[in-house]
Amino acid sequence: MNVELERRNKLFFPDAGLTKGDLADYYQRIAPLMLAHLKDRPVTLHRFPDGIDGIHFIQKSVEDHYPDWLARVTVAKEDGEMIQPLVDSADALVYLVGQGAIAFHVTPSRYDKPGHPDRLIFDLDPADDAEDFSPVIAAARAVRDALEAVDLTSFVMTTGSSGLHVTVPLDRSTEFETVRDFAAAIAERVASAHPDEFTTAHAKNRRQGRLYLDIRRNAVNQTAIAPYSVRPKPGAPIATPLEWDELSDLDIGPQRFHLGNIFRRLAQRDCPWAKIARHGQSAQRAFERMNAAD
Repeated sequence: MNVELERRNKLFFPDAGLTKGDLADYYQRIAPLMLAHLKDRPVTLHRFPDGIDGIHFIQKSVEDHYPDWLARVTVAKEDGEMIQPLVDSADALVYLVGQGAIAFHVTPSRYDKPGHPDRLIFDLDPADDAEDFSPVIAAARAVRDALEAVDLTSFVMTTGSSGLHVTVPLDRSTEFETVRDFAAAIAERVASAHPDEFTTAHAKNRRQGRLYLDIRRNAVNQTAIAPYSVRPKPGAPIATPLEWDELSDLDIGPQRFHLGNIFRRLAQRDCPWAKIARHGQSAQRAFERMNAAD
């Protein structure tokens, strides 16, 4: 199927001269890598019908005019249920770009077991929008080390916005409540070891300039930016999976990769998250190991 894209020449990123068509072409080309991270996950869209300088809104539910071929799933919510899109093809990505979607956010669980995540996510952003990125890198390494201490493998990604995500692939054997409690325990352990640098305090007035170790993505119907999603910011930065050793690169930052250089990067190295799904691990067993060691 070839999706017809209307108004391909509409500017979506005026600073970079990038159009809706450029964005659609990117998603068409990146689909073989990106779809693995979207598969079976309800998608939340961040839509900008007139580009990043225009109105924008978050959309979870499928609109009535969406074509029948676009996959969808019924998702439970507090006051009932809603129907959300599933993105299972390059055509679906291109169609949604045609609806003004720039960023794609996904749940940490798949729709068939919504209460059992296969991703645990630590969201690490600079304290108070500080320009120095080194505390974010230090936090990511500290979280990785705490996870390794309980025999968990983790992966790291730029968010394309302001920080990094540290992600643990899970085997879906553990429910969200336990996963979240485990994530909180890891965050507390890291904050206790580095009390002047990191905090688990959600309230900004309690952080005192320290970087917040955010675990709030780990809940039913919460979302995180999908790997290889473009972000609605100048230059069209992209959430990009990294190798851990890339954090030593002096040029690394949350918006290091963008529409202008992402395919040059991928021509030089394979996607560091290409086999992430093969590393599913038990959060419950890791939690037990942690508690036994304490």
